[in-house]
Amino acid sequence: MRRIAVLILFVVALFAKVVKDPVYHIDVNKYPKFQAKIELANGKTVLFCCPKSMFYFYLRPYEFPEYNVTKETDFKKLMVKDYISGDWIRAEGAIYVFGSRLQGPKGDDLIPVRNSDALNVFRLKYGGTKTLTFPEIVHKGIGLIKYLDMP
Repeated sequence: MRRIAVLILFVVALFAKVVKDPVYHIDVNKYPKFQAKIELANGKTVLFCCPKSMFYFYLRPYEFPEYNVTKETDFKKLMVKDYISGDWIRAEGAIYVFGSRLQGPKGDDLIPVRNSDALNVFRLKYGGTKTLTFPEIVHKGIGLIKYLDMP
């Protein structure tokens, strides 16, 4: 019986498709609570290991020519996972927590929550020194993302 279970796990692992984050080259399925995605106007969906990676791609799409993003209208929908519920929410409407005790797949991250109630629950459990909205993150630009990546 044990051999059959091991064989099944081996076959599943063999055929499981690994989807790599385009920025950090991490398997996006390894950290499901942190996932983010961008749906493009051309029908492609780009998966990310974390919101920080999604923002990097959003702010610098020209570094990823294989996705053929040349203008703002090439982005159809940006989605992140609410850390408390695990549900997909629109990235533009999320509240992002900065400076919490929680670490993403690549260290400090911008942890999304859906509303102020979820924010209160998150802060009780993980802390957080600052909150940012989508426009504030975009305004701060790539400097914020690079700051979060510092050792």
